[in-house]
Amino acid sequence: MATRRTDCDRRHFLGNAAVAIAAAHLGVSWSAAASDRGSRELTAIGGAADWLNSPRLTPATLAGKIVLVDFWTYTCINWMRTLPYIRAWSQKYRQRLVVVGVHTPEFPFERNVDNVRRSLKLLNVEHPVAIDNDYAIWRAFDNQYWPALYLLDSRGRVRHRQFGEGGYESSERAIQHLLEEGGDSGAADHLVSIDGSGFERAADWANVKSPETYVGYARAQNFASREAARFDAPRDYHAPSRLALNQWSLAGNWTIGKQANVLNSAPGQIDFRFHARDVHLVMGPSRPAASVRVRVSIDGRPPGADHGLDVDEGGNGTLSEQRLYQLVRQARPIVDRSFAIEFLDAGVEAFSLTFG
Repeated sequence: MATRRTDCDRRHFLGNAAVAIAAAHLGVSWSAAASDRGSRELTAIGGAADWLNSPRLTPATLAGKIVLVDFWTYTCINWMRTLPYIRAWSQKYRQRLVVVGVHTPEFPFERNVDNVRRSLKLLNVEHPVAIDNDYAIWRAFDNQYWPALYLLDSRGRVRHRQFGEGGYESSERAIQHLLEEGGDSGAADHLVSIDGSGFERAADWANVKSPETYVGYARAQNFASREAARFDAPRDYHAPSRLALNQWSLAGNWTIGKQANVLNSAPGQIDFRFHARDVHLVMGPSRPAASVRVRVSIDGRPPGADHGLDVDEGGNGTLSEQRLYQLVRQARPIVDRSFAIEFLDAGVEAFSLTFG
């Protein structure tokens, strides 16, 4: 099967123009004529069941405002790398611009509002966030991607779209243009300058040759354990002697589920042959309040200075919640390398690997 891009900026393809789909996969903007469905989008936002960081925002409270709608889900590394810009625009233009985050979940645990609330604190998200667990706002915008930006003018019409990472200059210029339309003559000044760190550091795109890889059978590909996958049932798996680039394997007793793979007894391991600066894995304990010890290696050795944020130089770390974990951040030169994560306790759920 064909490999996937290293993006979580895709969902159901619901019929937007082909140019929009192509633009999204390239991480560029798609600006178009103003939509005549402004009331539909704002009505959907106002109908969100829950709001975080803000009282409910309605079409009435947003009337006359420039609104930047940011579709996200908290395990999406592509969205995390856009967050410094969203944060900076929210601060810089706060007198006239309202930033609304729309949290639409990809994985089941992201539907838990307490998990989203905790992620806001960890990720320093202070703007209003609408919870979109039923995808009502997503459908109202005909959205297909995480992350996705929609800029609405003072009449609630969509005037600019950006799908995926990138397009920061064109998005900010669009904000300034709409503010100028509303009489803010000082809006078109300098652009924000961002130098992200941690999860928010821009990807090293020139060296990303590994795609986002889901391990649940609904979207899995390039699985290379010696045993054929058995769905929704426990099975012992063994790693092959060698993996080709972007192949992955399980070792230990696992249950391969539709969205996640669950380790039934310790130890267990996931191996991946990758080419990228960063390696992330969406995972966590399958039971609340549990913890799982892990050990990461690169080419069979502790990562040392190439360890990610969530493990130490020896590759040791602990999973205490379901989220995105950064396991590798290596220095140049970037070459094909073998990554392994060993789970020293049972009960882990693994969802997807992403790179940067």
